Amino acid sequence: MADEASQVLLGSGLTVLSQPLMYVKVLVQVGYEPLPPTLGRNIFGRQVYQLPGLFAYAKHIVKVDGRAGLFKGLAPRLCSSAIGTVVHGKVLQRYQEAEKAEVRGGRRVLQGSPLPSLPASDSSSLLQTSREMVARSAATLITHPFHVITLRCMVQFIGRETKYSGTLSAFATIYREEGILGFFAGLVPRLLGDILSLWLCNMLAYLINTYALENGVSVTEMKSYSQAVTGFFASMLTYPFVLVSNLMAVNNCGLAGGLLPYAPTYSSWLDCWSQLHKEGNMSRGNSLFFRKVPAGKRYVWDERRFR
Repeated sequence: MADEASQVLLGSGLTVLSQPLMYVKVLVQVGYEPLPPTLGRNIFGRQVYQLPGLFAYAKHIVKVDGRAGLFKGLAPRLCSSAIGTVVHGKVLQRYQEAEKAEVRGGRRVLQGSPLPSLPASDSSSLLQTSREMVARSAATLITHPFHVITLRCMVQFIGRETKYSGTLSAFATIYREEGILGFFAGLVPRLLGDILSLWLCNMLAYLINTYALENGVSVTEMKSYSQAVTGFFASMLTYPFVLVSNLMAVNNCGLAGGLLPYAPTYSSWLDCWSQLHKEGNMSRGNSLFFRKVPAGKRYVWDERRFR
């Protein structure tokens, strides 16, 4: 219980600290650009037109809504973080209890292992990744309604709406207008992205640690960083799933940020993916520093976007 409480507190602290970053990222993902491009210099010293970065964007939000404005959507996000941490821990705990019961009964087996002939280390890696996948998926499934509310609270900045002013009232609004399915808008690409990211990260780290590095003191230290490096690489590859999931969560929900001119009404997440791919926007919002002006598009001041 103490470990679980400490994890919840740590997660909540990180959530609060990262809230302004996520807020700006979500608005950029939707395509909202309140500030026009400015002439600056890239890393090579050449003059180029750049879009305002994280700090300039955040400064604009503070100018409009004050410092508290940077924390819109924090309450449902904190609920999502706390509940997700508890669910994730409970699922893994159940697996550990089942494994201990098998050891006591002298019947230790690799449950569900599709390749029983693999070496023990390989099978163990597959088993641990599979359990982590189930735990993360369960946490994502249960907390997704809070995630949807968080995104919609943030996107209200674009149209200055107050439709989702509180967590409980937001639940009532979504249920009244969209039914149960409204709470799970964008769930499928989010789950797929999480699962792909997890397997890519763990398998790449395993291959590097097992086959690319040899045993040794210095190499052991390098192994501790392999998970972080592969995690960053996996998140870059699966970012389009995050973008599509967030766009579907706010799409056609009655907010200005989920309607034209920012976004058409997508029939499905695959339709959203296809249109973003055609427009060359699959990485929109992935970087909040050194943001380049989209090629072949012009900034529309009245609409605060590119087209």
